[in-house]
Amino acid sequence: MPSARTVSDAHLTDALRATVGTPEGMYGRRKMTAYLRRQGHRVAGCTVDRLMRDEGLSGVIRGRKHRTTIAAKGECRRAPDLLDRDFTAAAPNRKWVTDFTYTRTWMGFVYVAFVVDCFSRAIVGWHATTVKDTAMVTTALKMALWRRDHADHRVDAGLIHHSDAGSIYVDSVRRNSCPGRDRSIYRQRRRRL
Repeated sequence: MPSARTVSDAHLTDALRATVGTPEGMYGRRKMTAYLRRQGHRVAGCTVDRLMRDEGLSGVIRGRKHRTTIAAKGECRRAPDLLDRDFTAAAPNRKWVTDFTYTRTWMGFVYVAFVVDCFSRAIVGWHATTVKDTAMVTTALKMALWRRDHADHRVDAGLIHHSDAGSIYVDSVRRNSCPGRDRSIYRQRRRRL
């Protein structure tokens, strides 16, 4: 004999499935809870949330989708993903991951770019500035190269420098300013050195 909750869940699941393809099928948890209560079901919001999640149902989100990365225009194209989401390394200076973040201060925003060695998980280069531009990320990369060279951890060929596809990283292809190094160091998004 099934429990009362199992029986109740089965009736509510049938009611939820009946809304698929109807205007009510676009409701989220709150509106769906109110709708089921209007239909005579005694139901809590957490129950509707659980059952909708179990059935793979979700409400329609209004507004435009938030875009975090804007595709580059012109001749720039993304470099291939050489890491393929594998952020482990067998030795130092084989894979570096780059990103930046920002924080609000009393004087405005401060942007910080950093370079992390995937082997040691240590930040090997960083740069903080009040302007978010290409120089911020290239300076962090130059610092990482300088620090590794001066700590007797020379960076050899084969280093993979991985970053997101943001415009700052893509723009660095045009502003290559690393003297004495292979010019491919700043190749767009992800590139083997």
